[in-house]
Amino acid sequence: MIDFRYQGLPWNIVFGAGSLAGLPGELDKLGFSRALVLCTPTRRDRGRMICELLDTRSVGLFDRAVMHVPLQTVGEAVARAQRLEADCSVAIGGGSTTGLGKALALKIALPNIVIPTSYAGSEMTNIWGMTENARKVTGRNDAVLPTLTVYDPELTVSLPRKFSAASGLNAMAQATANVTTTEVSPMVSLMALEAVRVLARGLPRIIAEPDNLDARTEVLYGACLAGAALGTGTTSLHHRLCHTLGGMFATPHAETHAVLLPHSVAYNAAATAAETRRLAEAIGADDAALGIFELATALGVATSLKDMGVRESDLDEAAIVATEKTCSNPEPVSRERVRALLENAYRGVRPQPV
Repeated sequence: MIDFRYQGLPWNIVFGAGSLAGLPGELDKLGFSRALVLCTPTRRDRGRMICELLDTRSVGLFDRAVMHVPLQTVGEAVARAQRLEADCSVAIGGGSTTGLGKALALKIALPNIVIPTSYAGSEMTNIWGMTENARKVTGRNDAVLPTLTVYDPELTVSLPRKFSAASGLNAMAQATANVTTTEVSPMVSLMALEAVRVLARGLPRIIAEPDNLDARTEVLYGACLAGAALGTGTTSLHHRLCHTLGGMFATPHAETHAVLLPHSVAYNAAATAAETRRLAEAIGADDAALGIFELATALGVATSLKDMGVRESDLDEAAIVATEKTCSNPEPVSRERVRALLENAYRGVRPQPV
């Protein structure tokens, strides 16, 4: 018997190679004329490119976006936006820059436009996150949803192979949470399963042929679908752990998703047996958790927390912080089991139930 609730989000998407060129006209349609461009320090060249493209529609560049959206950075960006009397932000980059645009939307109701250059998929969600005192706080608010998202696959061609792979697995995690769940929505699972199929097929292609625009387009489309599934679906223990480790130890977000994902799937497999089988089919594997682990290995992505600088002595504290508050998750969550999951991820062993 089918029984579900579904509420879509007001997405506004322009997708296609070369679509960036139409950005000035899109701002005109939306009535924006004083855009503050956001980027990371390592992507100033792209930030300046957007400023030049927008011409008089840009009032300046804020190039201090950093991973996990520190509250101090948000304060600096708020002050810049208010001083320049910006009427919107235009974020170009990955999850760090998108997250800063969302923070400005949340803090001062500044409409945000996003130009993703990675495969995080977070631009499709109403989820925000900010970090202070080594704790990352997240929440949902429709006010942070981008007013416009411009997907131009040409902007992803220069992504390094390993980061492309990790970023794609980050997107797969967004989708996976909405396949292996007891809160299944047929509308959300359609997007989530298609995202997994597209990503599992496309990621090996961009590793083999990083300049292949068709492959890059396919993976960017998969990331869009995965983010849409997360935006209208649910999160789980997996996302709690990623944000915990990121906030406490500044682990790179995409790589953290890639390392934890197979172990998170194994953790929930008993409670979501039928859904996990569907996930395995979408990946093209007999076992979903092992299939993701082997995909990550084949893509050359880190498969252990130890490789990212996490110490074994950190795991106890991480397990405590991750279980301080209740967490929506198919399988019951306990500190001991979470500690065991983290141990497996730390050592990079094949995923197994804990």
